[in-house]
Amino acid sequence: MRMKRFLQGSLCALPIMLASISAFAADNPPPKLDTGDTAWMLTSTALVLMMTVPGLALFYAGMVRKKNVLATIMQSFAVTCLVTVTWWFAGYSLAFTPGTPYIGDLSRFLLMGMGATYDKPGFVLAPTIPESVYMMFQMTFAIITPALIAGSFADRMKFSAMCLFMVLWSLLIYSPVAHWVWSSTGWEAGLGIEDYAGGTVVHINAGIAGLMCALVLGKRVGFGHDNMAPYNVAYAVIGASLLWVGWFGFNAGSAVSSGARAGMAMTVTQIATASAALGWMFAEWGTKGKPSVLGIASGAVAGLVAITPASGFVLPGPAVIIGIAAGVLCFFASTSLKHAMGYDDSLDTFGVHCIGGIIGALLTGVFAYSSFVSAPQLPGSLAQLKVQAMGVIVTLVYSGLGSLILLKIVDAIVGLRVTSDEEVEGLDLVLHGEQLG
Repeated sequence: MRMKRFLQGSLCALPIMLASISAFAADNPPPKLDTGDTAWMLTSTALVLMMTVPGLALFYAGMVRKKNVLATIMQSFAVTCLVTVTWWFAGYSLAFTPGTPYIGDLSRFLLMGMGATYDKPGFVLAPTIPESVYMMFQMTFAIITPALIAGSFADRMKFSAMCLFMVLWSLLIYSPVAHWVWSSTGWEAGLGIEDYAGGTVVHINAGIAGLMCALVLGKRVGFGHDNMAPYNVAYAVIGASLLWVGWFGFNAGSAVSSGARAGMAMTVTQIATASAALGWMFAEWGTKGKPSVLGIASGAVAGLVAITPASGFVLPGPAVIIGIAAGVLCFFASTSLKHAMGYDDSLDTFGVHCIGGIIGALLTGVFAYSSFVSAPQLPGSLAQLKVQAMGVIVTLVYSGLGSLILLKIVDAIVGLRVTSDEEVEGLDLVLHGEQLG
């Protein structure tokens, strides 16, 4: 009897339950894919990929000697291929699935389960674009970050060592740091550390790893004595120009939409880059007597680096300050500081990317605004500056020590450096059996 009454009551209540569920669904509809946002993110993904090949490849190749041009281009191209497969294998899952505050849960291992929309509560990364597009966009970030490191060990690392180091670094250094900062469950994100497009995740991360590479491998043969002038500054300027254009996808694309925030991120990126290029140019002009072509191009890259973490949080006025600070300080870091400390960071990965990333991350805390559409709110505070400094320090320590350990492991397995005779002959012939005509 009691069971019969229970069933009757349940049946009577069923219409009310269904109506409640329908009302909840109406108030909380699943996110709809937006064709405009998707189109912009597809474009941004292509722009960021262009930053590595051919942008970074040409930028770095133009700054090495003729006998190492092809080997340098090969590094960027090979890293693009290696990290693509690594990202498919486990990198994306380690970085962006919810998991723990420290690492993802591998629920997207081999990209299994990935479709047009998100299939897990709390795992909505960009609700108006397909997950596959978001994954591809983030893949291009994962590609360029280790590729940046190659500038620090140009002219002297074995190709086999480079390949092994980049795969390990991508999985064990890049993916965890990306998870901490950009995943919804990341512990740094929970503390309120702001990194709009990669000041800590990309530039400080790669820059400090580059310094470890330069220190562990040691100086190039003939460093300080032989002529190590760039083979083709025009290549470097073309590469820097491609980086500049591609960076709009890097920063404005990080809005993961085609709205007002993307527009402001693009605006401040352009302003900061130009300001930094001028800052470096005038600093070099004042100290060395002549403004160099390579200098103004390097200054532009320093500005792109520094505005990256701030691009979604600052207005045009602060962008000028960030740019000038990056141009001047990165110039002195890549010249006076490097010479004073005596390390051989071949293409100034540390001086431009790590120092520039630190400048941008800290000044984000100083100048961040909460709105670009309505009247600006109160600017960044001392409390936010402290939080930003914590993010900088954590990245420096984790990536620095982690990279050092990985370098020692790779050295024990395959050896890190070519022999002195091979280095003198040139990596193009020694490692790849080819040379420029």
